[in-house]
Amino acid sequence: MDTTFLVLVLVLVVFGLVMLFSASYAFAYYNYGNSFHFIIRQGIFAVGGVTMMLAVSKIDYHIYEKFSYILIGLSVALLIVVLFMEPHNNARRWINLGFTTFQPSEVAKFAVIVLFAHLINVNYKRLQTFRYGVLPFMAVLAVICGLMVLEPHLSGTILIVTIGFTMMFVGGTGTKWFVMGGVAIVGALAFLLLFTPLLEHAIPRLEMWQNPFIDKQGDGWQTVQSLLAIGSGGVFGLGLGNSRQKHLYVPEPHNDFIFSILCEELGLVGGLIVIILFILLVVRGFAIAMKAKDKFGSMLALGLTFQVGLQALLNIAVVTNTVPNTGISLPFFSYGGTSLLMLLGEMGIVLSVSRHANIEKK
Repeated sequence: MDTTFLVLVLVLVVFGLVMLFSASYAFAYYNYGNSFHFIIRQGIFAVGGVTMMLAVSKIDYHIYEKFSYILIGLSVALLIVVLFMEPHNNARRWINLGFTTFQPSEVAKFAVIVLFAHLINVNYKRLQTFRYGVLPFMAVLAVICGLMVLEPHLSGTILIVTIGFTMMFVGGTGTKWFVMGGVAIVGALAFLLLFTPLLEHAIPRLEMWQNPFIDKQGDGWQTVQSLLAIGSGGVFGLGLGNSRQKHLYVPEPHNDFIFSILCEELGLVGGLIVIILFILLVVRGFAIAMKAKDKFGSMLALGLTFQVGLQALLNIAVVTNTVPNTGISLPFFSYGGTSLLMLLGEMGIVLSVSRHANIEKK
């Protein structure tokens, strides 16, 4: 398998664990009386995830194509089940398994990537037509994203739509359909915002995005504290473990806003190192995709790699207030055991594609 990609994943996992402990120990002690509450759990999932990644890398990736429709059906079922769960922060996104919780949207992202790779593989000579290049893809996205909007889970919806459209574009869907689709999406979003309550929770976020300091004690609190943390870090940071904002200023610093704590402790240099690591991972993943031995493997590796890069990009954009605040985690860094397990399993699939790719594995 591709050694470069494997090393990049392992470096990000180890770096993520170090930063998770540094960002979480104060919050864990204040709320659970145990500074190791989060890192122990994440460490266990990380070990299990790396083991699973190596095991999955030895499985022929073509097997996922055979189960593509089953995976999407399972995703739909889970997205329906989660609508009946107890709400958390006015949203129903998590299914409680007792020992942990997980978001069905994580399964949905993977299922969409696998199914889209399959559809592109079997129809790539006919993707310029509406029947084969647009209709089946839009049907899947409509069902999946429709259920996610009901949760509501706007950030997850944005991720899946962007991943889906990117795979369609790279796969060969006609450009004219994207122009028409873009107009339709803008119209649909405008309708949902203006005439339905489904996206009303997003309006305050848009207002806070424009100027979070107008309500720095209320809706703008998280963004303001994140910006203060990043600014306090300067070029070289305050030093690992020396963040002040993680002491109950940045809400849940071990989750979506862990990058702000990283910048406070490691400064601009540390933030750039993380960004470069993600860029290298995406570039190597795309190289594996381009050298894959078949269309399905190529699109599968591209979709899974693009998912990591897009999620990292959007998380950093949210933390720096470049885009409105949405709940997007930073891959390999943010706390979430089942999410990390799923992510490492997906990286194992990319490594499986690399085993058969015509690329120098060093």
